[in-house]
This record gives sequence, structure tokens and C-alpha cells, in this order.
Amino acid sequence: MILALAEAEAAAERGEVPVGAVLVDPEGRILAAAGNRVEADHDPTAHAEMLVLRAGAARLGAKHLAGYDLYVTLEPCAMCAAAIGFARLRRLYFAAYDPKGGAVEHGPRLFDQPTTHHRPEIYGGIEERRAGDLLRRFFRYLR
Repeated sequence: MILALAEAEAAAERGEVPVGAVLVDPEGRILAAAGNRVEADHDPTAHAEMLVLRAGAARLGAKHLAGYDLYVTLEPCAMCAAAIGFARLRRLYFAAYDPKGGAVEHGPRLFDQPTTHHRPEIYGGIEERRAGDLLRRFFRYLR
């Protein structure tokens, strides 16, 4: 999660919403890491989670990432949660909860739906205070 937080901090410095993600293989090696690039790429899907899932799948030459774990600094939105399910990740670790835009523990609770293809193990609240403080500082600065 520390590396995901570093990616989030770098994203904030670039003017992006400070969210970072890291994809880890079953042996604990980092396969991909990224921070949000929505503004830089002019792409509403360039969330940190989507970027590492794309990079990991491309690197492996596979659409499924079974056995892999994702660390992300904010509870994933519906788009990212759906992609996590389609990728068949083993575990999802996230830092800050997102009552407004989250889709794992809030909103649609995507992985609790009977139509969900795959449900990873989910662990929320890891480094929650640090991730939340980073997000609050970023949005306070914008206002």
C-alpha cells in the first residue's frame, strides 16, 4: 500500500485526483503501478486501477489475472470494481472508503450482486487515514 500511496502522491503533484494502484503477483512481486491519469490522458477511464489492470494483462498476455492482488488507495468505483471482477483478481486491498463514489462497500456493492462473475477477497481501511488526508488536502487546495 505504501507504493500505491506514493503513486497517489505523484498523481496529485500532476494535478490528478490522488489515487494510486499497484498490481502484485502471487509471489509478492510488483507487476504494475500507476496513479490516475484522467486529466493527462483526457480519458475518463484512466483510473489507477484500470491502468494497472491493462498493464498487467498486456505484460502477461492474458485477460485474467487469477492469483494477483490489487492495492489501491481509494475504494474502487463501479467501473473499476467491474474490471477487477472481470480480471478475476484474488484479493483487493484498499485504503480510504468512498461513500460517494465507491462501489465495493458503498453504492451498488458490486461484488455482493448475484450477477457478479467473480468476487475477490476484500480488505478495506488499510492506511485509510493517510489516503484520506491526501485526498482531503488535494480537494481543499482545489477549492
